[in-house]
Amino acid sequence: MKLGEVLINKGLLTDDRLRLALAHQKITGTLIGEALVKLGFVSSNEIARTLAEQAGIPFVDLTEHSVAEEAIRLIPKEVAEKNGFIPLRLSENHVEIGITNPSNIRAIDTVSRLTGKQSKVFIIDNVGFHETLERVYFFLQNPIQQRINDAIDEIRNSPVLPAPTVAALSENLIMEGIRRKATDVHISPASDTVNVFYRVDGVLQYGFCIPRSAHSGIVSRIKVQSMLDISEQRLPQDGSYSLTFLNTKYEMRVSTTPTIYGENIVIRVLAGTGQLLNIDSLGFDPGNTARLRTIFKKPHGIILITGPTGSGKTTTLYAALREVNLIERNVLTVEDPVEYKLSFVKQTSVNLKTGYDFARAGKTFMRQDPDVMLLGEIRDEETAKIAVRASITGHLVLSTLHTNNAVTSVPRLLDFNIDRFMLSSSLLAVVAQRLIRKLCTECMEEHPVTEEELHLLELTEDDRKYLGSEELKSAFRAKGCDTCNFTGYMGRTVVGEIMVINDEIKEMISEGASLIRLQEAALLNGMIPLKISGIRKVIEHITSIDEVTRLID
Repeated sequence: MKLGEVLINKGLLTDDRLRLALAHQKITGTLIGEALVKLGFVSSNEIARTLAEQAGIPFVDLTEHSVAEEAIRLIPKEVAEKNGFIPLRLSENHVEIGITNPSNIRAIDTVSRLTGKQSKVFIIDNVGFHETLERVYFFLQNPIQQRINDAIDEIRNSPVLPAPTVAALSENLIMEGIRRKATDVHISPASDTVNVFYRVDGVLQYGFCIPRSAHSGIVSRIKVQSMLDISEQRLPQDGSYSLTFLNTKYEMRVSTTPTIYGENIVIRVLAGTGQLLNIDSLGFDPGNTARLRTIFKKPHGIILITGPTGSGKTTTLYAALREVNLIERNVLTVEDPVEYKLSFVKQTSVNLKTGYDFARAGKTFMRQDPDVMLLGEIRDEETAKIAVRASITGHLVLSTLHTNNAVTSVPRLLDFNIDRFMLSSSLLAVVAQRLIRKLCTECMEEHPVTEEELHLLELTEDDRKYLGSEELKSAFRAKGCDTCNFTGYMGRTVVGEIMVINDEIKEMISEGASLIRLQEAALLNGMIPLKISGIRKVIEHITSIDEVTRLID
């Protein structure tokens, strides 16, 4: 069967989208798989999983798999690139390699000839292959950590502060953040040192200790890049700059704040366009996945995704947009910034300098004949009222909100002076979610659950009813190994609760019912609490009890 037919049979593609992709292919001359990925109809990851399933070869997700340095040292980059494979890991008798084409016999022969070992083959996605190949070989040839440590030693032992070394050090600290796939880089001054931390998978990791004398040079360098005032050290400042590295454009959002030891800098690393996921691959349990599919097919109303910063809200929204028929429905988005690019969606980015914010975009969208509107965030009264007005005039409105759980979204919206009746008639559902770290499958270890751990989970009788026969007697915990950089975790998945607004909850919102009553009604309507979703991930050996108690109340 042809690739398009296979994808249709698996429910990943429709006949309409395949015909459109074939028309696109006729103009551009690309392969059909590339056309489908470029148009956003399927992801590179989904195509690779489909090919792996067809060929009976295991699939490896490179976003959740670290490439061993000892493996890539065996094969020159030019050889790997030419023969379409990447070395993944080395064992006593085998070299594990990732290929994008299941019939790539040449890669197997090349590895056998160069290493004298047999190959163990895995399928990897095409986009991930090129990105990972460039990344691992670059950092092999450019040992960033060693360069940082050498610069620290030079600064510490030099009587005069070497300005070029400080400039190179500041750049390498950012590069190390990219190597670690960090979302934030913290440069924090202390009384006699400067500490550097990296936020990876939602958790801060200690990076480096730098001599205090280098602090002002590093701060000045970052401020100049971000177009900030280097002479102003008493007030907080915000700026940004772009960095292109290995064919990927990174947006750096810089924030400074004065402390008793000098300016503290936090750099948010926005890594450009990631791979689009579908609803099935987000990590929600089957029941919640079915609920999501149902609510996102509604013709009008407001759907909110809530959670703290970095909890995957935008990823969930775009996974939901893939459920929308983009050929028949006009979809407009405004974001800060645009994280995913999706064909047939009119995407805009806020620009505060010109006064183009979420509220103004919402007003403009109403004159653009929309069917679906995605407002990146509801953060003020004007945006909230525009969202409600759009939803009750026949549009589907998707947005995000910062609340701890689904039910507290109702009073949060009422704080924006929205009429109770208007809110009750426009709100369709609220999805509250967190991103929870997944245990490293190479080093996780089983242990009996202790009374202390059960006490930390604070399981009530109602909680035990939700778990039913799924008893929490044993679990797995993080240990740490080379594969996971000694953290015990690799990758993240979502846990969430979905409050679907039925007639009873609509009436309660309109009448001003208490949060406790709203929570009880939502649970009776099928909402599974966040904590229960997390515990189920523990029972399924996906995460640890420590991770659940760290993230969920």
